[in-house]
Amino acid sequence: MEEKCEFLEKESIGKLLFKLSIPVIIGMLVQAIYNVVDTFFVGLFYGTENVQPIGGLSIAFPVQMIIMAFGIVLGTGGSSIISRALGARESEKAEKTLGNVLSLSLSLSAFIALPCLLYLDPILKVFGATSGVLPYAKEYLQIIIIGGLFFVSGVALQNIVRAEGNTRLAMNAMLVGGGLNLLLDPIFMFGFDLGVRGAAIATVLSQAAASICLLQYYLNGKSSVRFRTETLKPDLKIIKAIGTIGFGSFIMECSSSIMMIFVYNALSIYGGDIALAVFGIIMRINSFIFLPILGIAFGLQPIVGYNYGARKFERIGKAVKLSLATTTIFGFIGLILVYLFAEQLLSIFNTSPTYLAIGKNALVIIILGTPLIGLNVVTSTLFQALGKARPAFLLSVCRQLLFLIPAVIFLPRLYELKGVWAAFPVSDFLAFILSGLMLLRINKLFKKRKSSLKYNQKSEPKDKTYVSETQ
Repeated sequence: MEEKCEFLEKESIGKLLFKLSIPVIIGMLVQAIYNVVDTFFVGLFYGTENVQPIGGLSIAFPVQMIIMAFGIVLGTGGSSIISRALGARESEKAEKTLGNVLSLSLSLSAFIALPCLLYLDPILKVFGATSGVLPYAKEYLQIIIIGGLFFVSGVALQNIVRAEGNTRLAMNAMLVGGGLNLLLDPIFMFGFDLGVRGAAIATVLSQAAASICLLQYYLNGKSSVRFRTETLKPDLKIIKAIGTIGFGSFIMECSSSIMMIFVYNALSIYGGDIALAVFGIIMRINSFIFLPILGIAFGLQPIVGYNYGARKFERIGKAVKLSLATTTIFGFIGLILVYLFAEQLLSIFNTSPTYLAIGKNALVIIILGTPLIGLNVVTSTLFQALGKARPAFLLSVCRQLLFLIPAVIFLPRLYELKGVWAAFPVSDFLAFILSGLMLLRINKLFKKRKSSLKYNQKSEPKDKTYVSETQ
């Protein structure tokens, strides 16, 4: 079945990156829309002057991200192994990896649910929930946690599908989920008068529909990787490889949640419930810039993984350069648009004068580093696709853990609420510098391997260490 993926080493890089990225970007924008839709309908249900329900969704979001992080570790780790295995014509290894990803999705989602439900109140308080927003955050998350299986398996399968170059299917699944969420939100919130609980039910059902679409693809035998029930049996070697490669992405996703502990607690001190609501809205607006950048990186991943397995180093270099140029341009466009229409974007969710005044100032400051983010995302994805776990991990956590948290701790002491907002562009700049240095290092390594490959091409057998490397 690996012949289906041979286009990854034959088509022109520009056409290939466009073909793989555009469906991902569309799918991720739909994902962003249905996060925004929840917030929009919650604001509509409770009234534009009441910011506490929106604050509740803001506080709930990092916990939801931690649940999804388990799907991301399975998806990024599994997709890296599968794409390289397909490039090296190791179909059995790809099949075993798929089976282990599916079985781990079930076991991990059950593992997450129990402690989250038992200790939900203290967890939310750690994230900075005030007495005003706590009830709304709790109502929303109880439903999300119960439906955790669909978030874990859905995110994992999206990554696996993209690894074999079928980004269109991943997009279609997200379109199904997003469209259904748009339909179900008003039904459960207004029709059944369930408020934030209705928004959560709509989100879980929508995610379940998207996950089923992806699962059917494998059960019907249409994929490049065959699904066989015997591959569900845990393989410790594959599980270790998935965990090693995907750990960086897991920590990156969790680092967002850990970062939010510090951000939300700082906001509680310096801005209160309105600042909490403002930050939640800004994260949703910012997702329309960040997620397409991430989508380009996801389009890059199968190109790098497959061509690394096939030892086509020149194609990897071209793909990385094009990805960097595209993400940087997209970041600049996003920065300009948000700067010009900040107040209009914020007023979609709430029209309180205090909220708008705080929000406009915060939004303009936070997005200043947006054009720099692409380098960090692309470089991190490059190392993940190569199976280089340690540098991928460092790049995944540097922006939010190594740089943002210290900035959030110290800058508000000097500039109060503005210091919280300023921490974001500062961390973006520092991550940009580190990513650039690491990219230069791997570029030198590729040049050496490309020269060595040309010299030894006729005499040396294919070196399997290119495929199995995980460090």
